[in-house]
Amino acid sequence: MELNRRTVIAGAAAAGIAATALGGVAEASTSGGKKPTKKVFGTLADGTEVHLWSLANGGTRLKVLDYGGIVQSLEIPDRRGRYANVSLGFDNIEDYVAKSPYFGALIGRFGNRIGKGQFTLDGKAYQVDVNDGANSLHGGSKGFDKHVWSVEPFAKGSDVGLHLRYTSADGEMGYPGTLKVKVTYTLTRHGDWRIDYEATTDKATVVNLTNHVYWNLAGESSGTIYDHELEIDAARYTPVDSGLIPTGELARVAGTPFDFRRAKTVGEDIRVAHQQLLYGQGLDHNWVLDKGITSRPAPVATLRDPSSGRTLTVSTTEPGLQFYSGNFLDGTLVGSGGTVYRQGDGMCLETQHFPDSPNKPNFPSTVLRPGQTYRSTTVHSFDC
Repeated sequence: MELNRRTVIAGAAAAGIAATALGGVAEASTSGGKKPTKKVFGTLADGTEVHLWSLANGGTRLKVLDYGGIVQSLEIPDRRGRYANVSLGFDNIEDYVAKSPYFGALIGRFGNRIGKGQFTLDGKAYQVDVNDGANSLHGGSKGFDKHVWSVEPFAKGSDVGLHLRYTSADGEMGYPGTLKVKVTYTLTRHGDWRIDYEATTDKATVVNLTNHVYWNLAGESSGTIYDHELEIDAARYTPVDSGLIPTGELARVAGTPFDFRRAKTVGEDIRVAHQQLLYGQGLDHNWVLDKGITSRPAPVATLRDPSSGRTLTVSTTEPGLQFYSGNFLDGTLVGSGGTVYRQGDGMCLETQHFPDSPNKPNFPSTVLRPGQTYRSTTVHSFDC
């Protein structure tokens, strides 16, 4: 009988086995109670200390920076109970500041792209920071990923986690309204990593928050993710122009490289001669999730690494999923495991509203008004 993650962890607990190093077996403790701990990770140029928060629960180990809310490491066991870090990142703050392609970061004020950095809201035109060719990407050149967040650790019942808070001033990166943001990272007793986003504003604005973990379920230094098997519950996606801005069309995936309704390897169609793949130099598109917006997170995607048996299931309240296949990793970055990251060595599954939504009236709205609370939840569940 092949062991799954739950039986691996339960067996380790029964035997009284505790992991002591990377590559060890699952921890004996599978329930919560231990408050997260912190240590200094590095110092910014202005003298601000950056801290690394460590938390563990249900067999999952998570390390988070208060700089950008960055997931610096996420370790889970394989089918034999051997741990590996399955998220790409760095081992120093200097690289996160100077070089990071959003490794593991909280993204805002607006995740993904806004065409030409322009939109009109209530009859007023806004110009936000342009940092991706002619467009704005992930909130601009100093988005939420480049700020130090306040962190409050907690241990409540069988859960442990972090409350992260940041206040974005009116006019920051060109966005209207003072936006107060709270993001909660929770590790449950089952080892699920849950993200709850909340935000309020004092002026009408647009908001689209997400997280930018680069996944490699075989381990962050193991090579490409092209043999990972992926399934996405979406019959449509949003085609883009040469600047990766959606055209507004909700196109069917049937008969295209974008059809992941049945599990297939990431690399199966990635080199097909399709104009959309040429624009993105691979897969870098938004899938229109069949379920739409939901009040509770529902499963939308499953990613599996056959070699290790590790499986990730993504559940969300959001209507969209940006699947990015690591196309722009170009061999210039050295990861936390000491290896060079190249194209396809990690992939992102960013739950979100659609890119350029402020300029596409047929897309779900990203407008937030005073008196309203932005809420979004995404859960990452692991198995083996």
